[in-house]
Amino acid sequence: MSLIPVTILTGFLGSGKTTLLKRLLSEAHGQKIAVIENEFGEENIDSDILVTESKEQILQMSNGCICCTIREDLRATLQLLAAKKREGQLDFDRIVIETTGVADPGPVAQTFFMDEEIAATCLIDSIITLVDAKHAGRQLDERQEARRQVGFADQIFLSKTDLVSAQETDALIHRLKHMNPRAPIRAVHFGAVALEEVLDLRGFNLNAKLDIDPDFLKEEAAHGHPGHDHAHGAHCDHPAHQHDQGDQGRHHHHDDDVKSFVYRSQRPFDPVKLEDFLEAIVNIYGPRMLRYKGVLHMRGTDRKVIFQGVHQLMGSDLGPPWADGEERISKMVFIGLDLPRDIFQQGLEQSLA
Repeated sequence: MSLIPVTILTGFLGSGKTTLLKRLLSEAHGQKIAVIENEFGEENIDSDILVTESKEQILQMSNGCICCTIREDLRATLQLLAAKKREGQLDFDRIVIETTGVADPGPVAQTFFMDEEIAATCLIDSIITLVDAKHAGRQLDERQEARRQVGFADQIFLSKTDLVSAQETDALIHRLKHMNPRAPIRAVHFGAVALEEVLDLRGFNLNAKLDIDPDFLKEEAAHGHPGHDHAHGAHCDHPAHQHDQGDQGRHHHHDDDVKSFVYRSQRPFDPVKLEDFLEAIVNIYGPRMLRYKGVLHMRGTDRKVIFQGVHQLMGSDLGPPWADGEERISKMVFIGLDLPRDIFQQGLEQSLA
């Protein structure tokens, strides 16, 4: 069996990874793609946005896409997909890994070199990083993960350039080129990217990655769990938080300040009440609201409402109709810095019909 090409799709929270992935999956390219998703939070909202046909962990879709939500170590997930392909249980041509927005892509890429079985079956084609032009300045200043995502990129796509001036875009491109002179940079609008700019780039250069992180191929650089792409939230009991790992004094607590919580309700929302509440919290807490998204059950429509936002930027679209017999339930996830969960919970409850 020839090596399976793998594209790693990374970028900070809200940069447009899911939008690009949706476009990639909807293109009539005739390729079968296995998608491995790992969204930060207690519940994977993106699996509802991307896939509505089934609740199975791994499923075959009509457009030739297989979706697999990471619920274990990335190595085990890759081994499972490769085994199913060998046995003829799954048919796919390539793999796309969408990392969580607060992930360091280094350990993800490590997996393909630290594990002999994975190295014998898969080959990284490229690491693609999306950068949110509207919020990149602060993210790069404050978040090491955002900087490392840029540093590891083989291709950088700038999203939301329509929300900033040409001068701001030029300044950001200059900064990104200073951080990563190897990666081509281009602006994209709502994920509109030619397939040849995403697939078969053959852009992953291990020597370049070693320039960024000399410890990249050392076992201890992965803190004892190479390839484990895991974001530590308030609910996390991962061993990385239980003991000092050394690693040249760089114990990674870097995403402890990012917390998430999920809100669910079977009662429909009142559109006016919900809009008023969301506008109020965005005005107050917007700078601390890194990413929020949801699939909503709204009074007055038989279609799902897809809701998402970054900081003060918020929007919604009508999704597919609720299927016959499908439980109509709203699910929202909020990811941010020290957000007052009780205030959010109370406001959402008061926004129900």
